[in-house]
Amino acid sequence: MKILVSDDISLDLFCKHPIKILEKSNKGVIAVLKNNSPIFYAITPYLLKKMFDLEYHLLEQDIKKQNIEKKFSMHPNWTPDKDFIRQAALWGITLNEEILESELTCFISYWQAEGCFFHHIQWQQKLARSLERSRSINYGSQKKRDITYIPTPDQTIPNGFRGK
Repeated sequence: MKILVSDDISLDLFCKHPIKILEKSNKGVIAVLKNNSPIFYAITPYLLKKMFDLEYHLLEQDIKKQNIEKKFSMHPNWTPDKDFIRQAALWGITLNEEILESELTCFISYWQAEGCFFHHIQWQQKLARSLERSRSINYGSQKKRDITYIPTPDQTIPNGFRGK
């Protein structure tokens, strides 16, 4: 991480009152010089904490990004995104209800045993298709057609139409 230093001071002056000098610095950073060359930099505890927090936050984002970009095997803590149902709709899969914990657990258990590696979005697509299939079977939303059924035409003439 690069830090811009606007204040500098000689080593002799810094050694006499380091805390006061740091408190008076503009940005909380001072270059300590000996023979007009920097020998070290002094940073206030507040600025150091702020830098560590920023670095930690950036590192956390990189880890999340890598997890999304890399393939991984299914694990018990996996969860789909918060907007999963909307994403499923974009893939052409309409899910009318939120995912039940039992459905997610069943999905995770099955794929953990398989040991396959996929990207996060691929796992979500698999979950959406799985839910679509299992819900259509379990809820009987479509009755099976009887392929031997032959409809008979209606022979009556409606009122207002001319018949024979």
